[in-house]
Amino acid sequence: MRNAHASRVSDADHGTGKDVEAFLRHLADERQLSRNTVGAYSRDLRDLREFLTGYLGTPEWTWEDADRLALRGYMGWCVRKGLSRRTVARKISAVRTFFRFLHQEERVSGNPTRVLRTPRQEKRLPGHLSRRGTDAILRVAEVRAGENSFIGTRDLVILEVLYGSGLRLAELQTLDLKDLDLVAEVVKVRGKGRKERMIPLTRAAVEAMRRYEPRRRDVLGRTARDQDPLLLSRRGARLSRRAIQKIVRKYLEAAAEAEGLSVHSLRHSFATHLLDAGADLMAVKELLGHVSLSTTQVYTHTSKERLKAVYNSAHPRA
Repeated sequence: MRNAHASRVSDADHGTGKDVEAFLRHLADERQLSRNTVGAYSRDLRDLREFLTGYLGTPEWTWEDADRLALRGYMGWCVRKGLSRRTVARKISAVRTFFRFLHQEERVSGNPTRVLRTPRQEKRLPGHLSRRGTDAILRVAEVRAGENSFIGTRDLVILEVLYGSGLRLAELQTLDLKDLDLVAEVVKVRGKGRKERMIPLTRAAVEAMRRYEPRRRDVLGRTARDQDPLLLSRRGARLSRRAIQKIVRKYLEAAAEAEGLSVHSLRHSFATHLLDAGADLMAVKELLGHVSLSTTQVYTHTSKERLKAVYNSAHPRA
């Protein structure tokens, strides 16, 4: 027997659910967003439909009934659930994209999100490692790789590529052998929206890959093929994202400052260290695969904060 909540949500499926399904197909097929991103949109819209069913007091509502006041009510509902401003802003962004789609497809007569204000977000600087912390982690990985084991050599490749090239977790996990050019020292990366970009590899990363190659062939038990994944498990299957997260977390423990940091922190460290060394902001934007320069500019705030900390600690009158 279904509970009342399940009944309310499913009763609204006859029309609104079909619109959501069409939107999710549009994201996956036309915009070619990743499965995880499409899943996040799906969850955000499921929450919106749950709220609207209760707010409007009927299971027979349509998207035309979701006016500006209703959407402001949804924002308040999210806040009362204890969601952070950042999470609420992300949900509202999903709602905006959805209603833009509905309006363009002429499924609604107007777009109520045009005048909807997003809650101001608290500023959060991305977590990253210092140069010393990064060196400490890589030293531990190099010692383990020096034992010439499959696990040790593979783990060093993971860390060198994440930090040396600033890849996202998903970008690293989906790399195949054919994406690598160790002679030219570059890697072809498929980023968000399946957009491709060429990223330089550090010499340390190339050396780590050459050390890993024979151990990788031992696991496969055959000649490597171009379409083979770069990172393998002990059984010869493509290494999962969760497995990569666990591996990186294990090495992060080697740095005292790494508490609370994650795989993505190596990408943040990559960008921060480049900017600290005087790299051009536009160049860093291209390396990271950001669409908007404003996304990359958060790393300039990080550098400024560190500069201010050095000034305050070193200047006699600071």
